[in-house]
Amino acid sequence: MSLLSSARRIVVKVGSSLVTNEGRGVDAEAIANWSRQLAALAGEGRELVMVSSGAIAEGMKRLGWATRPKELHELQAAAAVGQMGLAQMYESQLSAHGMHSAQVLLTHADLADRERYLNARSTLLTLMAHRVLPVINENDTVVNDEIKFGDNDTLGALVANLVEADALVILTDQRGLYSADPRKDPTARFIDTAQAGDPELERMAGGAGSSIGRGGMLTKILAAKRAAGSGAGTVIAWGREPDVLLRLARGEAIGTALHAATAKLQARKQWMVDHLQMRGSVTVDAGAATKLRAEGKSLLPIGVIDVQGDFHRGDVIAVQAPDGVELARGLANYSSTESRLIARKPSADIEALLGYAAEPELIHRDNLVLR
Repeated sequence: MSLLSSARRIVVKVGSSLVTNEGRGVDAEAIANWSRQLAALAGEGRELVMVSSGAIAEGMKRLGWATRPKELHELQAAAAVGQMGLAQMYESQLSAHGMHSAQVLLTHADLADRERYLNARSTLLTLMAHRVLPVINENDTVVNDEIKFGDNDTLGALVANLVEADALVILTDQRGLYSADPRKDPTARFIDTAQAGDPELERMAGGAGSSIGRGGMLTKILAAKRAAGSGAGTVIAWGREPDVLLRLARGEAIGTALHAATAKLQARKQWMVDHLQMRGSVTVDAGAATKLRAEGKSLLPIGVIDVQGDFHRGDVIAVQAPDGVELARGLANYSSTESRLIARKPSADIEALLGYAAEPELIHRDNLVLR
């Protein structure tokens, strides 16, 4: 059975060679085909994000460049030109099926900074809630190292982690993963399923196979490994397989399925508890402690009786019971300075006290792990 059959939130990544038909410009027919499938899945109540390569390749075509330039300023110019065509194509094709799209340009730095991470997450979740398809690409126009070292396979995995997706689908120009490059080795064995993060997969993976894109099969294997860290399984499949997304969602086994060894909830708990340093803490009253422990509620400002340390929005902080025992850790929606101002106050007062209201909770339950 496909990893997508029970997946509610899905990130789909498509590569440059597919989006631009091997560099000949944005492929309207291919994007129309994916848009039709995505709209059908959205109609089933699935939440979807598209990570789409192709801006530089489309820009090259519009500028009349036959080969990918090496100079960064030329790559950035191609990306700036190509983004226009890419965004226009997704919007026109999706609108034909009753959906809207939103262009979201990210860098790895956006997802490494905790406050920007939370802002990006909130934006994407809001777009999905309104049945708008976020179309994400790296912000190649302004960031040098993303063009030199980045790839959208990795970005797809980072986005899967960001939105806590159930599955990542990497659509490529190959049927899936082989034990060797089938274009060079006729004895190459197709791998229909494996464990994400298996070192044997990295050993078998070949290099980049296209002059248009940047990633080869190795980047896809490493992306699956990264996505598995937050509990998302990955499917690597041929992007031109008829109705590939719909058939995967129905349970068909297409391409290579790389399963996550860690369950989604366990992965999130490990990430929150073991891998992030805390910069502060809050102490809550007995009533708030009970709601957190017994009812799984979010932490509201009114339940906070003390704030310790110097932290920013998006930092991991400890939540302490009145006796000083740590009962949870979570991502703060407000800084320590702001938290001191809104502590012991109802959420309805946040905007009057701060001049804005990011969230009604100090820590949302989705970003909180009990100890």
